[in-house]
Amino acid sequence: MIDNGSTADRLDVVVIGDGYTAAELGRFHTDAEQKWAEVTAVEPYTTYRNLFNVWTVDAVSRESGVSGDPDPATVRDTALGSYFWCESIERLLCIDQPKVDAYVAKAPAADLVIVLANSAKYGGAGYNEPSATLGYEGISTASAGHPKSGQVAIHETGHSLGKLADEYFYPGVPDYEKYTGPEAAESNSSVLSADRMAARRAKWYRWLGEESPDGGTVGAYEGGNYFVTGLHRPTDNSLMRVLGKPFNLPGVESMIGGFYQHARIVTPLTPTDRTLRLRHTAKASVPKLAGADGRQPVVRWYLDGRELKRFQGRTEVPVAELWLFDLRTHRLSVTAEDRTPSVRDPKIARTLRSTAEWNVRL
Repeated sequence: MIDNGSTADRLDVVVIGDGYTAAELGRFHTDAEQKWAEVTAVEPYTTYRNLFNVWTVDAVSRESGVSGDPDPATVRDTALGSYFWCESIERLLCIDQPKVDAYVAKAPAADLVIVLANSAKYGGAGYNEPSATLGYEGISTASAGHPKSGQVAIHETGHSLGKLADEYFYPGVPDYEKYTGPEAAESNSSVLSADRMAARRAKWYRWLGEESPDGGTVGAYEGGNYFVTGLHRPTDNSLMRVLGKPFNLPGVESMIGGFYQHARIVTPLTPTDRTLRLRHTAKASVPKLAGADGRQPVVRWYLDGRELKRFQGRTEVPVAELWLFDLRTHRLSVTAEDRTPSVRDPKIARTLRSTAEWNVRL
């Protein structure tokens, strides 16, 4: 559906439909395009949409629609076994994961899976454990025909790609009134107050006091990760708590880090497994960022580790322009770096850079 480059260098999303008969596959493709448009309308997907490839896999169901729509008694014979009322929750849209995996295996190098149910009923779900056999980060489900169900799918990618915790909580449920355990593993959940977080330089301390796109300032708000007290969330109402809201600043940072776990921003177009001579040109592809600020990756070229500043910003360099004066083999490299202000954690920032290299000689 969308081809932005090599599967090795892009985050590959595989979309599979359930409850679509053979005669309805055209509608599935239209639904897939519309749902991906919903995803890329939300930051940071908007800015980074050119880091993604999107593939569709046709799954033909014997019956149209999915089980549980309109009521729990409705059962339909579908390719992926999708059904509402999962765990007795009406909006929870579950699937038969082995059946989904059989179709995912037909697609190249899946990093994220989205299952679209042929239904206008509101709902979705997330399977956020990485696949041990197929390598994808998780499965998000959504009903194709409901205008807001795409928000559920985006929220679930917050878990699978961003490794984010839910920021909502369960008042009045005895097991979730107070958290008393160790520090939470997720980057957007903490036992620390804002003062203690700043003092320890922990979790999202770099963002404390900043205005967040979901409204208000970043702090440490009581409640989150299902618990009413004992755990804190970065903002009051981000997408990880309330559908229709943006990701908060720490969430955006974690999502970008998740994108770059699977995507590289330099792809060599000239083969790197042979020595380039004077008649050759070293060419690379660097995806465009689509943010409103117009910011683009910084592209720099090096010869034997020394920067060739005259080539900055270029994506191709003829070997003849390197001014080689001896018969030795030299190392030409190009590096692209995303210097986004949305990432402040140095560990994540180091992953926003990639390099391609060639051997060159006269």
